Amino acid sequence: MTTLTAGSVAAVQRRTRTVLMIGQVLAGLGMGATLSIGAILAAEISGSPAFSGMAATMVTLGAALAAIPLARLARRAGRAPALATGALTAATGAVIAIISAGAQSFALLLLGIALIGSGTAVNLQSRFAAVDLASVSTRGRDLSLVVWATTVGAVSGPNLIGPGETLGAYLGLPDLSGPFLFTVVAQSLAAVLYLVGLRPDPLRVAAAWQAEQERATRDEAERTGSAPPTPTIAVDDQPGIRLAMLSIALSHATMVSVMAMTPVHLTAHGASLVIVGFTISLHIAGMYALSPVFGILADRVGRRTTIALGQGMLAASLLMTGFGAESEGWVVAGLIFLGLGWSASTVAGSALLTESARPDRRPIVQGRSDLVMSASGALGGALAGVALALLGYSGLSFLTMALVATVVVALAVTRRARSRPFPSPSTPAEAKNVRPANRG
Repeated sequence: MTTLTAGSVAAVQRRTRTVLMIGQVLAGLGMGATLSIGAILAAEISGSPAFSGMAATMVTLGAALAAIPLARLARRAGRAPALATGALTAATGAVIAIISAGAQSFALLLLGIALIGSGTAVNLQSRFAAVDLASVSTRGRDLSLVVWATTVGAVSGPNLIGPGETLGAYLGLPDLSGPFLFTVVAQSLAAVLYLVGLRPDPLRVAAAWQAEQERATRDEAERTGSAPPTPTIAVDDQPGIRLAMLSIALSHATMVSVMAMTPVHLTAHGASLVIVGFTISLHIAGMYALSPVFGILADRVGRRTTIALGQGMLAASLLMTGFGAESEGWVVAGLIFLGLGWSASTVAGSALLTESARPDRRPIVQGRSDLVMSASGALGGALAGVALALLGYSGLSFLTMALVATVVVALAVTRRARSRPFPSPSTPAEAKNVRPANRG
């Protein structure tokens, strides 16, 4: 790799952020439709609404199974190969889902949806790729901008259910399988984009830039005859990592549990697929549209404060869907707040996680967090179907409040472990002058 400068590193960061944002748009186009139609298709093929939650379960389980392998691939070969591999796996899963609809095979459908879950793992890893070269004071903002880019595709995705069905019927595909075509095309295009656009690879540039800075520091110390500065941080901030992982995982489980059951609840009460798609679109808009606001808040008022704000919005959402289960208006409002709470907690939690881990261990720690997050969502989705069958939509909402309460308690009892985050690639001058992000 050629000699790096602050300007060249900044240029790579801008290019990386742009590529990741376009990739998120493409991924959202496919995933939004898949999540909506998957639950309905699962209920139809299995013959029981109790199994409708298996769609969300398998998506999140697939994401969980892909998290560590993709993180290890990123650490070994870079972000681009890891993201492209996950996207191609998701495209393959969509093809299998189409085949399962024709064969009326529930097992094959679950396999296809699990492979589609790799696309979710790619989305999660993309937000971390966005901060490989970000400065300490803008981590939350840069991360949230990539999360925000998902809005365009994700909001449009559920509204592609109708056109997808029309296209599927024109091509002679089985009922309810047409929307998966968008996943095939979008994920394939995203894979090509990552392989071509992420050059040079941001993770490798970050490692090279950090090594170059360390050499410059040692050379300066030798030139002046002074002792090289001793790193002030040598270990992971374990309390910060645990709090971040807990808040991300349980917020995701809360979101998946209620969101996955909403299409089933609405259709059982006579709502059309258009209404279902509109509701999920607004929910996904809540998840992503305001993420830059939460990223800026996380940088300015603190990671923990923003996580607390997210939990407050999740609690408000569950009260709306719990007490207003029979009203489409209250369900829509609840789903919007559900997305907003997830966004605040996930953006702030991801920033806290990144700066709590040593730079050399970040990809693995991030992969483990994605594993726990996706596994929690899978379990939540699986239990949500049973809870819906036994307790109804209101009962599910009130039961899920326990997850929010757990995060609130963790916030209350977790003390701040350190006042400064780990440094990120920056110029020596920036490192001296930058104000550390408020993590409180």
